[in-house]
Amino acid sequence: MGKAAKRSYTGTPSTNKQVDAAKHLGSVFKFNTDLGQHILKNPLVAQGIVDKAQLRPSDTVLEVGPGTGNLTVRILEQVRKAYAVEMDPRMAAELTKRVRGTDGERKLEILLGDFIKTDLPYFDVCISNTPYQISSPLVFKLINQPRPPRVAVLMFQREFAMRLVARPGDALYCRLSANVQMWANVVHIMKVSKNNFRPPPQVESSVVRLEIKNPRPPIEFNEWDGLLRIVFVRKNKTIAAGFKSSSVIDILEKNYKTFLAMNDEMVDDTKGSMTQTVKSKIETVLQETGLGEKRAGKCDQTDFLKLLYAFHQVGIHFS
Repeated sequence: MGKAAKRSYTGTPSTNKQVDAAKHLGSVFKFNTDLGQHILKNPLVAQGIVDKAQLRPSDTVLEVGPGTGNLTVRILEQVRKAYAVEMDPRMAAELTKRVRGTDGERKLEILLGDFIKTDLPYFDVCISNTPYQISSPLVFKLINQPRPPRVAVLMFQREFAMRLVARPGDALYCRLSANVQMWANVVHIMKVSKNNFRPPPQVESSVVRLEIKNPRPPIEFNEWDGLLRIVFVRKNKTIAAGFKSSSVIDILEKNYKTFLAMNDEMVDDTKGSMTQTVKSKIETVLQETGLGEKRAGKCDQTDFLKLLYAFHQVGIHFS
């Protein structure tokens, strides 16, 4: 699909309207690039994104950042219901006008507001030409939905997308990679040139397909995220180095006191004794797991799970 997107496109009158609409809209009002408004104008790319979602007639779809509706109209052709979350009232008005009088009008409900702050209805599939500034919050909001979608097909800035799919040892492998890959299977499916947008963004884009694991891994999200925050502070330093920070020790000591209190165990408040106890436990775990001298950028899920389990065994928690 990536190569197809680069071909010249003559298309049918209806699909040519998509490009013309983007040009017309750009002359009517100025796109707000601070909101990540870069309208996808290439019909082949738009159709390719929708096709990758493998929609079903019974599906309810959530679209984030519909803009003028170039993805929306294709979604509406294939599903029972679609919600479109749009922050810009001008874009919402354009989308409303575009579907008025069509079969898709009764299927579409526009939710005007900030996606991150919006209470979402149930949906089977998410499709998004993602505003760049909400890329990470969007992914984690989808992952943490009480009833997560079956699949999400999401367009991001190229580097962010490649971080999502990076593997241990890759230059772009980071906390985001390790965190998201615990909860979801992510694959890169399409490159999208910046020339396919109006106005063109400064960087290239990519589309990923994200399938949230069901059932969820039996660990607490905040515990997993808390551990990764520490070990990836400097991913090319040793894991042990991340635990030497006084701020990290303070947090883990506080959590350890809470753990003792919840388990009706005595808390020794002697000055400095609790700090030394926590430091000793950390050192023991790092030695016994053999992970203290490893680097987070080279470790995989099994390594991090081993570390998390070992810390929990001695009462050290991360949230």
